[in-house]
Amino acid sequence: MSYTYEAYDVAVVGAGHAGCEAALASARLGLSTICFTVSIESIALMPCNPNIGGSSKGHLVREIDALGGQMGKTIDKTFIQSKMLNKSKGPAVHSLRAQADKADYSREMRNILENQENLTIKQAEIVDILTEDGHVCGVKTHTGGIYPCKAVVLATGTYLKARCLCGENITYTGPNGLQAANSLTESLKKLGIKLVRFKTGTPARIDKRTIDFSKMTEQFGDDHIVPFSFTTDPETVQKEQVSCWLTYTNEETHKVIRANLDRSPIYAGVIEGTGPRYCPSIEDKVVKFADKDRHQVFIEPEGLYTNEMYVGGMSSSLPEDVQHQMYTTVPGLEHAKIVRNAYAIEYDCIPATQLKSSLEFKQIEGLFSGGQFNGSSGYEEAAAQGLIAGINAAMKIMGREPVILKRSEAYIGVLIDDLVTKETHEPYRMMTSRAEYRLLLRQDNADLRLTPIGHEIGLIDDERYNQLMEKERLIDEEICRVKSVNIGANKTVQELLERYGSTPLKTAATLDELIRRPELDYDILAPLDVQRTKLPRSVTEQVEINIKYEGYITRQLHQVEQFKKLESRKLPVDLDYKEISGLRIEARQKLDAIKPASIGQASRIAGVTPADVSVLLIYMEQYRRGLK
Repeated sequence: MSYTYEAYDVAVVGAGHAGCEAALASARLGLSTICFTVSIESIALMPCNPNIGGSSKGHLVREIDALGGQMGKTIDKTFIQSKMLNKSKGPAVHSLRAQADKADYSREMRNILENQENLTIKQAEIVDILTEDGHVCGVKTHTGGIYPCKAVVLATGTYLKARCLCGENITYTGPNGLQAANSLTESLKKLGIKLVRFKTGTPARIDKRTIDFSKMTEQFGDDHIVPFSFTTDPETVQKEQVSCWLTYTNEETHKVIRANLDRSPIYAGVIEGTGPRYCPSIEDKVVKFADKDRHQVFIEPEGLYTNEMYVGGMSSSLPEDVQHQMYTTVPGLEHAKIVRNAYAIEYDCIPATQLKSSLEFKQIEGLFSGGQFNGSSGYEEAAAQGLIAGINAAMKIMGREPVILKRSEAYIGVLIDDLVTKETHEPYRMMTSRAEYRLLLRQDNADLRLTPIGHEIGLIDDERYNQLMEKERLIDEEICRVKSVNIGANKTVQELLERYGSTPLKTAATLDELIRRPELDYDILAPLDVQRTKLPRSVTEQVEINIKYEGYITRQLHQVEQFKKLESRKLPVDLDYKEISGLRIEARQKLDAIKPASIGQASRIAGVTPADVSVLLIYMEQYRRGLK
């Protein structure tokens, strides 16, 4: 028996990091939204690493915040340690990472969702996506409830037909023993959606009281904490932090693993899914990097009010008895007691080439998708996709153009373009090396790049937008002023330069010329700049970076102009690539499968060569002239 309930504009399936952002974006844009979860307790759950951010992932969190998302605000309220990574390198790769109190993070995000206007939370498993004439019209729950809607966002994470593996033991559950979603897969297949099996894993959790920290290296947070959200007052996040700890595996650890590989589901052929290349299990590390005699292990607290410690770097699916042998060979863990076993988890997800750049399915109108279900990994990647999927579900209903961020605008643009354009044969992970224009896409300028877009969408209010405009004005004025300040070659100047190992001046120089020197910066030169007025750190940081890296930034801006030319050359959706003579067979097949929106996107498809792009350019010019 089925029952039809209240209709909603948007239904979000899943309340992990993707589902939370999707539901909040849709509701904040004024659309009636319902978010379904198999368990209310799993809202914003961190089933694996208890942190937010990290290399390149910190960029994503800053961008989510700049667009009006929630993740950055929530981690600012619930972190227990914060650290800026890669500080010894250039600003393009600086990445913020915060250790979370995972229970507090989930509780805080749940509170935000439960009190959001236009948003309803419902604990129920969705078993069917209802369509009519190729358009989504509703969802159906396992208890027969039908909820009519105009758009659906799939954010099922690792729950679809999930099974957890710990040696020979297999349990058909989602992460942390939560209920799996076992029925939706068949509904999606009936809609013509292709699914694949991926896997990920998590390490054991160890009782803090059984760890000997004296054998480990203590890892501290930063002295001055930088918040993730541009709206968070930096003074409010300066607080006492907990420590993390570093230790290493050794040859004894590796012997235990090698002796038991036949009992690992990965090597015994029990696991069907493909795992993440850039976050391998400890078994994978020992086999694939046989020349290494040790691997890093980070011991990280799961929260302030628990003794559970996360064993970062040692995810595994080995049996429980082997795990005990393995972990106790690590210095400091000789007497460790396992609170939760490590395990691998397999789940259904999609090749994201079935999606448009808006994250809407090409063949089903109104059906959007975000997060690990799109074949990605990581909380930050999930949240970024969920935000864009939720925004575009709302845009679709409101009759507005979809929000599609370019690769030259945001890491989010790189992430989504990679997923929908390139074939992903393993869980996708964001990395700074994937971004061609990473000097422009720094985490420190995410607000300058994306807050105007967030304001245009409707997720950033006028007050925040006006504050950004004021910040932009101050940056421009200060850069202009600094370039006009002349510094003479006097004794005071020479003494300061000598103090920092900088070449003495022979003649006067402008302040910006001195800032460009690697050993000097804006703050060091303050004693020589008598006309300087006090400006916010967020302003002076931009002044320094823009001056110091001006040449490189200008060069990348020129590259972006070339990129935009290819992106602006649109390709018809109904273009028959089989009819274009000169294209290689592989290129025709790939182009026909993905249906790129532009020449630029076509050029990034694996199997499409520069020669194929030249053929496309010639064809489209003839097409434009009416010769085809």
